[in-house]
Amino acid sequence: MAHDTTHQHESNTKRIWSVFVILSILTIVEVVLGILKPGFLVHTDFLSMSILNWIFIILTIFKAYYIAWAFMHLEGETKGLRRAIVWTAVFLIAYLIFILLTEGDYIFEVYRTNHVAWDF
Repeated sequence: MAHDTTHQHESNTKRIWSVFVILSILTIVEVVLGILKPGFLVHTDFLSMSILNWIFIILTIFKAYYIAWAFMHLEGETKGLRRAIVWTAVFLIAYLIFILLTEGDYIFEVYRTNHVAWDF
């Protein structure tokens, strides 16, 4: 008794090209902003960092999420697994950014107020 084991293969060419286009556009935006460095983004601070740096951080996190979503096939997983992976990464990245900004600002203030010399 034979089972019907015919399986139709779906082409993912369209999906691959759409992921390629989205990631390329985001990368081009990052490169153009890095080259041009618009003054209103560089000289405007938000939470002790320029808006341009925040844009880079947000775009990089979005690209990392989208790469995991597309290439690690998270879109086909259960909601619980997706949340466990994504929210853990988001929490750890946000915590890392908080630590880096807090410690970096402290070290900058120590050097700015001449408690330690800049001659290194």
